[in-house]
Amino acid sequence: MAKPVAFRWRPTSSFASLVTARSASVVEISTLRIGRDERAGVPELEFAPEIDFADRLAWPLPANARISHIRDLASGVILDREGVILTSAHVIANIDEAQVRLNDGRRFRARVIGSDRSTDVGLLQIEAIGLTPAVIGDSSRLVPGDWVAAIGAPFGFQGSVTAGVVSAVDRLIGGAGEIPFIQTDVAINPGSSGSPLFNSRGEVVAINSMIYSGSGGYMGLSFAVPINLAVQVAVQLRAHGQVRRAQVGAEFQEMTPALAQSFGLQEAIGALVVRVDKGGPAAQAGLIRGDVVTAFDTAQIPHFTDLLQLIAKGRPGSVVRVDVWRHAAKHTLLVTLAEPQTARIDASLALASDWGDGLGLSLGELTPAQHRQLGIDEGLMVRDATGLARSEGIRAGDLIVALNDAPLDRVADFRRSLSNTPPGRTIALLVLRDRRLAYVPIQLPPAPAKP
Repeated sequence: MAKPVAFRWRPTSSFASLVTARSASVVEISTLRIGRDERAGVPELEFAPEIDFADRLAWPLPANARISHIRDLASGVILDREGVILTSAHVIANIDEAQVRLNDGRRFRARVIGSDRSTDVGLLQIEAIGLTPAVIGDSSRLVPGDWVAAIGAPFGFQGSVTAGVVSAVDRLIGGAGEIPFIQTDVAINPGSSGSPLFNSRGEVVAINSMIYSGSGGYMGLSFAVPINLAVQVAVQLRAHGQVRRAQVGAEFQEMTPALAQSFGLQEAIGALVVRVDKGGPAAQAGLIRGDVVTAFDTAQIPHFTDLLQLIAKGRPGSVVRVDVWRHAAKHTLLVTLAEPQTARIDASLALASDWGDGLGLSLGELTPAQHRQLGIDEGLMVRDATGLARSEGIRAGDLIVALNDAPLDRVADFRRSLSNTPPGRTIALLVLRDRRLAYVPIQLPPAPAKP
């Protein structure tokens, strides 16, 4: 990588020095997809809450081309003098042609080296001389409130500069995989996909990936892939054309203070296990739902996202030591990492017998046919949710799979578990909704005062 130019932007000055020093490393990308169906070729720009964040920024701009010729615009950043361009994977997915325009106006045909949809990282190659590589920073040092700026080509306006602050880090978004996004309030629009996000030292700290919008344009919420992750993926793409990552056959959730209390932990650390795939590496090692992973291969897990990144960095076939908290005691397991496999369940049902509980839940049991349809062995359907349950976000149509680490198959199981829980105690209900699992903490009402 190129050595940093000795300069530092300060909040009291403009972004002019940053733009002057770094614009040459930013490129505009135009792509062509031939023979794509017109309706399939117009992905939605906006990202709606609780529906799907997987749609991205690239979209077809109006152009004088046949319907079968769909042209998109995006951005990218030069990684090295050999002509490797870092951009977003969705920008170069299923394209037939790509062209890169440099800041000095030169244009070059580009070749796709590889792309990884899981992290939305893609690589292009151009044959050019006199390139100015970007200076790569350390995204792990970013904290909310840091100044950042983006240079890209929104709507094809090359070299556009926008600025703002980091709003949050390690932001996980449903429907967009397990990317620990950097959230900013930097104005990002279509055509900015793949553009670099710079820190105040002019170092690239992220690649802009998507926006959250209810209007079709920028609404103050932009999300970028951390450069540390992007570079790790780029190294594998450059070497192999694809990414070989590990998996353990389990899903995890962030631990909160309320959940920590319900599982008997002193503090909210680690990653809470919400699913263990049958026959997978985690199941074979003895990991069970309701365990809290506190260390992975000797590395402590203060946050949920730390575990996800450690697993992804692992080598399939290697054996790692995993420390878990279970039933108020520490356990150590040996897990053999494996190649990733995708297995999801789908569900929306009507039900049989129901029962109302003190939490405001009206529950129904699943029939054997419904269990087979869902691909699960346990669970109670929520027919209605009021009171405490509704306040915590549980709603009709959800499945209650477990109470803490105890699986639920019968209404009697739920009633028995509640009756054995002291008043005022916080419990954790494992809820399945839209094919996703999450623990929801609910504090039971205190015991009524004695007269």
